[in-house]
Amino acid sequence: MTILKCSTLAVWILIFIVAFGMPAAGPPVETPSPVSQKSLPLEKIKLPPGFKIEIYAEVENARSLALSPSGVVYVGNRDGNKVYAIKDTNGDKKADKKWVVASGLRMPNGVAFHNGDLYIAEVSRITRLRGIEAKLDNPPKPEVVVEDYPRETHHGWKYIAFGPDGYLYVPVGAPCNICESKDEIYASITRIKPDGTGREVYARGVRNTVGFTWHPETKELWFTDNGRDMMGDDIPNCELNVAPRAGMHFGYPYCHEGSVKDPEFGGKRPCSEFEAPVAKLGPHVAPLGLKFYAAKMFPEQYRNQLFVARHGSWNRSKKSGYDIVLVNVSNSKVTGQKVFASGWLDDASQEVWGRPVDVLVMPDGALLVSDDYAGVIYRISHSE
Repeated sequence: MTILKCSTLAVWILIFIVAFGMPAAGPPVETPSPVSQKSLPLEKIKLPPGFKIEIYAEVENARSLALSPSGVVYVGNRDGNKVYAIKDTNGDKKADKKWVVASGLRMPNGVAFHNGDLYIAEVSRITRLRGIEAKLDNPPKPEVVVEDYPRETHHGWKYIAFGPDGYLYVPVGAPCNICESKDEIYASITRIKPDGTGREVYARGVRNTVGFTWHPETKELWFTDNGRDMMGDDIPNCELNVAPRAGMHFGYPYCHEGSVKDPEFGGKRPCSEFEAPVAKLGPHVAPLGLKFYAAKMFPEQYRNQLFVARHGSWNRSKKSGYDIVLVNVSNSKVTGQKVFASGWLDDASQEVWGRPVDVLVMPDGALLVSDDYAGVIYRISHSE
């Protein structure tokens, strides 16, 4: 009987591995902070004069954000299986309504809103909820748009967004820390038509991007890329890249941060073959969501400048990131960068109580910031 039970268990384990792949070996899943969401120490957040931060909503494991024309904010998550919708219906600058619009999903990190439909990115498929705005109280069943993306969970969670060309951009991370894949879909950014057809690889050599956006004037694609691990505390830097056209290669796994040869694969191709990043964002800081600020609430010097959420390191002896940086951009060139919001990490004690994930500019000009560790979405505003 014992042998039969063990054999049955082995069969089920084998079925699971075939269906879903081996468990990911990358960054560990972090347990949320024990600090109560309602008593988060917001007074520790440092912002430039005139700015303030408040809690906009409480959403467990809040990750990628998407905004509809009606002001509904859709929220994905990585460690759970749900997608949420939240809205400020009474104008008090806090979300007072929250809906679960989808559940039972596999790492539904990415969300994108397009022509009345909500698109959701899981590990191996894209689904959509048609006409979701009128059905928040009774959401439709997700309709499969495409389901043949790789099933590996290592860097398998996805950020998605529609570009100015009307295509849905979908990244596929490297299925490892560092490896050379024969299938060109790995370590790339792909794009598909809204109906799931016409898939093509738009950019190659991208280890793991979990955030991209388009410049409001030039319409160029800007994206973050998380650098490889296990090369020491200070190498390599995570990257900020620009891809104004299809077909560009950004170096992985051969070259990192534009000039650092990989110790295993660097001898195969020189760094000169690849596109260098437009900015180095710091070693192991894990930059994720980013947005250009095209609204009017913030002072003029912030117009068309780039906010980047740095989620924070997981394998550095001294933690880095856990903040929001402002990257100054002029004529598609980075002219500087500085920390805009910090305080989620206590540098002296190395204790962390929050990790920024994504940023979203609201119609009134406020900046929303998701935090998957504290389980909240912040609202950063400015007043004279």
